[in-house]
Amino acid sequence: MTFKAKLWQWLNPKNYRLRSKLIITYILLTVVPISLLGYISYSQYTKSVESQIGEYVPKILDQANENLDKQMNELTSASELLYNSSQVLSILRKNNYPTRSEFLNDRFIMNSYLSSTYFTEKNNLLGVFVWTTKQRLFSSTAVSYTGFEKEPEWSEEERIILQHETDLRFKGKPPFFLIVKPIQDVENRKTIGTISIAVKLSFIDKVLMDIKDQDRAELWVMNKEGRVIYHTDHEQIGTLEDMTAFPLSNGSFRDYKDGERMLVSVSESEQMGWMTVYRIPFKYLTEQADLIKDVVIWFFVAIVTATIILSVFTAWSVSRPIYKLSRLMRNVEKGNFQVDLNIESKDEMGILAGSFNSMVSRIRELVQLNDHIEIRQKQAELYALQSQINPHFMYNTLETISMAVEEDEKETVVEMVTLLGRMLRFSLSNKDRIVTMSKEVEHINNYLSIQKIRFGQRLQFSIDTDLEMQEYYSPKFILQPIIENCIKHGLETRKGLHIQIRINKIKGIRPNTEDIAIVVKDSGTGINADTMDKIHELLCSDPIAKRDSGFGLINVHARIAMLFGVEYGLKVESVIREGTEVIIRIPVITDSEVGEKYERSEGEAYRG
Repeated sequence: MTFKAKLWQWLNPKNYRLRSKLIITYILLTVVPISLLGYISYSQYTKSVESQIGEYVPKILDQANENLDKQMNELTSASELLYNSSQVLSILRKNNYPTRSEFLNDRFIMNSYLSSTYFTEKNNLLGVFVWTTKQRLFSSTAVSYTGFEKEPEWSEEERIILQHETDLRFKGKPPFFLIVKPIQDVENRKTIGTISIAVKLSFIDKVLMDIKDQDRAELWVMNKEGRVIYHTDHEQIGTLEDMTAFPLSNGSFRDYKDGERMLVSVSESEQMGWMTVYRIPFKYLTEQADLIKDVVIWFFVAIVTATIILSVFTAWSVSRPIYKLSRLMRNVEKGNFQVDLNIESKDEMGILAGSFNSMVSRIRELVQLNDHIEIRQKQAELYALQSQINPHFMYNTLETISMAVEEDEKETVVEMVTLLGRMLRFSLSNKDRIVTMSKEVEHINNYLSIQKIRFGQRLQFSIDTDLEMQEYYSPKFILQPIIENCIKHGLETRKGLHIQIRINKIKGIRPNTEDIAIVVKDSGTGINADTMDKIHELLCSDPIAKRDSGFGLINVHARIAMLFGVEYGLKVESVIREGTEVIIRIPVITDSEVGEKYERSEGEAYRG
């Protein structure tokens, strides 16, 4: 079936029940339009909010960047304060110190100047470090520090060193960065040292205070390489952002983080080249709209639920009698005629119910009559099948006895007659359809004993079982026709034949049951492919219709199938020049089940 055909089948109203049609019609006319209207209104509102915030936030970030550049200019110009002291410049020009006391005196002067100049009031500086060209360090800090035992890599240009790029650490581990700038000797036009100013990142907090939201949004500053200089989450400082995730350097765009939709706004500083990034989940932007949406949805759900219940009740009251009639008709279709359509109304459905009940009652009577006739037919067919088996058995048996008489073997004749008498007594005096396994096995043992007397060492047989044979039952005369075939066809071209009979329990075909498997295996010439195909075809077809096929196997299979069902019977496997194996499967039948499910007498019916 093509996709188009499947789609039409799904959309075709003829394929739906009346109740479903009524409910679907209501949904299409009410729920769907209202839902679409609400969805479109909400989508347009969220897009409007996104557009407005996307334009507003970058402007705020631009203003923040201007303030940030201004603050950085002030911090950078702080290095110029060294030039206000000629004494400081003279110390920086010195190449050597004759005595250590002279060096200690200069260090005291230098450190005092740095302290009095840069830490006169509360500011954002953590420390000021001055390195001379001779690797001498003068410093003044607001708190104690560790590291920074080597001068930063020398450069003739001002530069920024981030915290992760230096081993300098301050007490309390405050986040910071270094502004490193060379000190030029104006008189000699030479570099006489470098000044490194450690700046607390808290000054960025003050600059971005108006737009920072620790609980909802993320705000950070990074350089052109993506290195994070400042972040509202201090653990992210020093990490590296993927710059390919930022298609814009100024503006707003959408992004996703851990599957959550985000609005990202970016602004780049013109002076420093730093990028200020503001990222906030959309759910916070549309928080008020979501609240209104939730209230509307709950109200909508309540109204829709109430109207759907009313619609379903109305549809149910209309379609219930029709559905009940349909269900009862399916039961009748499956063979259950003990049904009654009880509708008390006097409308068209009441009239239809009366006609239906009359029809089912008449069908029930006809089925009972047909079942009675069919049972009688099966009983007659069973008699016919057994009568087909008995003449064949008698002919072979009497032929064996005749050969023994001709050879004047009196003891053999006596033994054969005794065995034959037992077999005839089992056949003629016992009218049971179901016999114990022990009697059936005894019967076939007598038969094989007669045949062994006839063929001597050419015929060998064995019967193996682990079952208590007297506790289980099987149909009568199911083994003899199979053994006759083994002897007839097996000894035609072979000097010897071995027949093995195995009886054991196996897992049942039906759930939670056990079956009995009787396996008859011979070492004969096997059955050719054409004959096997014909046997398999007969075994798979109607057993009653094929009972006169000429195969004793098929007669046995027909009897078992009629007694227990078509899933039971014979299975034949054969390999040329190796032999044939016939497997008889019957259900486990105990003494209590013989009276409960199966009648012993041939003239009575199966109760299963």
